[in-house]
Amino acid sequence: MCAWLAALSGCAGGPLSGDLPGQTESGAIIGEVASARERARIHTELAGSYYQRGNLGVALAEARTAIAADSSYAPAYNVLGLVYSDLRENDQAEDAFERSLRLNPNDPDANHNYAWFLCQNKREEESIRYFLLAIRHPLYTTPQKSYTMAAACALRKNNERDAEDYLERALKLDPNYYPALISLGQIKYRRGELDAARNLVGRYNKLAEPTAESLWLALRIERRLGDSVAVTGYANQLRRRFPGSKEYQELQKGHFE
Repeated sequence: MCAWLAALSGCAGGPLSGDLPGQTESGAIIGEVASARERARIHTELAGSYYQRGNLGVALAEARTAIAADSSYAPAYNVLGLVYSDLRENDQAEDAFERSLRLNPNDPDANHNYAWFLCQNKREEESIRYFLLAIRHPLYTTPQKSYTMAAACALRKNNERDAEDYLERALKLDPNYYPALISLGQIKYRRGELDAARNLVGRYNKLAEPTAESLWLALRIERRLGDSVAVTGYANQLRRRFPGSKEYQELQKGHFE
């Protein structure tokens, strides 16, 4: 669910602690006295909050309540699409995303979320078109995220050239966007551009908590560069931090490629 959660930006977001959206100090839902559009907004925010908490049943009910209040409120369909996607109800998810985009075709969040849904369902070429639509919106706050996920979809089709271009665009927008750093580092490693790969994964491991994947990549880069001290250091970190990981198992077997 993490990728979808990352895709949930402003339109459906909500607090993860304290009062849920739409509650007064006494805890009463204010929808009874609000306009139809305001009720739709409140219940959409509730749906987003419950979705983030992993309570898909309540999120689904809240999204449906939002649509019942105002069937023309596009963000409610966007959240509904996310919920149906997690429930593996793909036909309903696609209907919801498409309805959201019919109502507001320029919504960057809906374009991004629909793009990732398409990518997850092996419709990579379609998905990239929607990622790029999201990126083109002048008020979109996280285009680096869409570029990075477009790169992931391009790699599913073995299109490394476009993936590299998308990742470099992401890092031009945000040099510290660490999901792009590790992905571009992997591409550089496969191409034998070891100094560039070392720089990218090194930046990743400083900016984010190292993962088994990032430590394994760093280890293999240093092995190719011939730095045995660095290799030993990364091997020790893998063993200490991620003894049950597939990366550590590959290290134990001596399978480096």
